[in-house]
Amino acid sequence: MEGRKVTGWAARDSSGILSPYSFHIRKTGPEDVVFKVLYCGVDHSDLHQIKNEIHITTYPLVPGHEVVGKVMEVGSEVTKFVVGDIVGVGCMVGSCGECLCCKTNREQYCNNMVFTYNAIYKDGSFTQGGFSSAMVVHQNYVVSIPEKLAPEQAAPLLCAGVTAYSPMKQFIGCKTAIKAGILGLGGVGHLGVLIAKAMGHHVTVISSSDKKREEALTDLGADCYLVSSNSDEMKKLTNSLDYILDTVPVNHRLQDYLPLLRVEGKIFVVGAAPEPLQFSASGGSFIGSIQETQEILDFWVEKRLKTMIEVVKMDYVNKAFERMEKNDVRYRFVLDVAGSNLE
Repeated sequence: MEGRKVTGWAARDSSGILSPYSFHIRKTGPEDVVFKVLYCGVDHSDLHQIKNEIHITTYPLVPGHEVVGKVMEVGSEVTKFVVGDIVGVGCMVGSCGECLCCKTNREQYCNNMVFTYNAIYKDGSFTQGGFSSAMVVHQNYVVSIPEKLAPEQAAPLLCAGVTAYSPMKQFIGCKTAIKAGILGLGGVGHLGVLIAKAMGHHVTVISSSDKKREEALTDLGADCYLVSSNSDEMKKLTNSLDYILDTVPVNHRLQDYLPLLRVEGKIFVVGAAPEPLQFSASGGSFIGSIQETQEILDFWVEKRLKTMIEVVKMDYVNKAFERMEKNDVRYRFVLDVAGSNLE
């Protein structure tokens, strides 16, 4: 059943160009939360989706899955939120709720997990994302934004942040020194560096060129910078890392980085590349659970971390995607949705 009419920015075809688009969100159910969108992060996978490069895109498509908003309405059975709360929604808006994954706070691996956009919801409606004026989401897939965390700062944590945090949290409380490698220094990568340092890890940033050395070491506080195209540098760090967080969202050779790992070291593949990687693997770490999403928000406040973002209006979104494709952002675009003219 259709609810209120909202306005978003949608791609109509694989050109990926976004423009205003009016549509209806579903009628508020008993456990639904309706919120006005304040900010929405711009993720590299959004770029792949609007261009039909990963999955199969159904158009018109309103992207956006790092959504922060202010609650306008709650269903009669909602217990977790009240009108006026600042809330967040990440990559998922539904799952079966009955399988082992759902019952053990790993609902992101549920076979019936529903993506925030470009998916079919339980009632048969098509999901649309946070590049829009408002959204309606079941309370179980909504998280609370801590009071001490600015909403625009919170947005990138709802996908990029929890994607890095989820596999790395296994090292919290580790009694031995941990040496981490962060492969790629983009939206997810820069958050990975901040998280790893906050956990007390020795952090090596791995990049294909030397151009990000200063910002990695000075701005983000990394301990070491490794240029992967320099074979001598790579050899020096053979068998040195306990894990590598691979955040690269384009095709690359995984086997080039495996020699950097110690015996029983781990590589976490979290970048969504549009082409198969040149390595046979059964899978990697996939975003994070709702519980972990709440944890990363609280972690950000506890550790007093600051997300490095560039806030832009919706009429800049096509330029933002163009710059993202050229790797010209330090390190995450966040859309000021509430402050934009969406018409």
